[in-house]
Amino acid sequence: MKENHDNPLKEDLEHILSHTAGRWEELRGKRIFITGGTGFFGTWFLESFAWANRRLNLKSSMLVLTRDVDAFKKKAPRLAANQSISFHEGDVRSYEFPNGVFEYIIHAAASFQSNMSEEDALDAFEIIADGTRHTLEFGKHCNLKKFLLISSGAVYGKQTPNMKHIHEDCHQGPDPTDWRSAYGEGKRVAELLTVLNARKYNYEAKIARCFTFLGPYQRLDGKWAITDFINDGLNGGPIVVKGDGMPCRSYLYAADLMIFLWTILFDGKSCWPYNVGSDVEINIRNLAEMVAVSFEMDENVVLSEKKITDRNSARYVPSIQRAREGLSLSQYIDLESAIKRTIEFNKLHN
Repeated sequence: MKENHDNPLKEDLEHILSHTAGRWEELRGKRIFITGGTGFFGTWFLESFAWANRRLNLKSSMLVLTRDVDAFKKKAPRLAANQSISFHEGDVRSYEFPNGVFEYIIHAAASFQSNMSEEDALDAFEIIADGTRHTLEFGKHCNLKKFLLISSGAVYGKQTPNMKHIHEDCHQGPDPTDWRSAYGEGKRVAELLTVLNARKYNYEAKIARCFTFLGPYQRLDGKWAITDFINDGLNGGPIVVKGDGMPCRSYLYAADLMIFLWTILFDGKSCWPYNVGSDVEINIRNLAEMVAVSFEMDENVVLSEKKITDRNSARYVPSIQRAREGLSLSQYIDLESAIKRTIEFNKLHN
């Protein structure tokens, strides 16, 4: 029982388990394969799986695809040493298929990089499209029953200024002639490949369109506004806002993210995408001020540029009505608490 006391995320993990109670039994004795298992999402999948597996005595196991096992052992030695978790080295586009039965696949590879350059765009698209195709091919050989695709709100393209919340039935898309659309177009291809394969080979395909998030294990050098602000605060400030601070975003805490994703895997409708995120918007200036308050800074927010926000890229806020009504999901941890928990984790681990 030592791990229960030593885990700094115990409160969050108990929160996840309490809101997914009764759903884990189908994993009893099963093997799960996960791609992207050492990134932000992936590490939270591992944490929450290991916690449920131990607490419920599921006797399940998870095999994690990674390009660098040693790097993950340095990042998360406690998880890397967990006996229910093992690793399979390889590139998501070409890894050798592991042996045996895996009834569940979580495809979480190819996370978005906010500082992607034009030179990186083609590679990013190919990683998403070819990695999904290769992982779906593996699904034909492992007795697959459920496949969870981690997609993105980027599939909708730019949210129009008059659209307060973007819904799953919005069929607009990214501009296919803009290199910055590589990630969103890649995810659109990944969704289509997933649905076509699921229908042809008769398994359940769950699609989670993820928006913006916050929590432990998130890289602070990823060039996201929220992580930049926390990084600024950890370094003593000031907290710097790039631009006029008017774009609107929403943020879901990582523990709530896992409640959404595990619930979608277990109970979501097949080939039916669900938005995953918070529907409570905040503009970037107010976000910076909220972070400053969490660090107990007094008027320590500065605008670094006078650039006026492009109204066509000012919003990125989902509707979660489908997940709320169909799966009884909601945001449980408010943004202020999420910021404080993330700050405390980083103070202890950086």
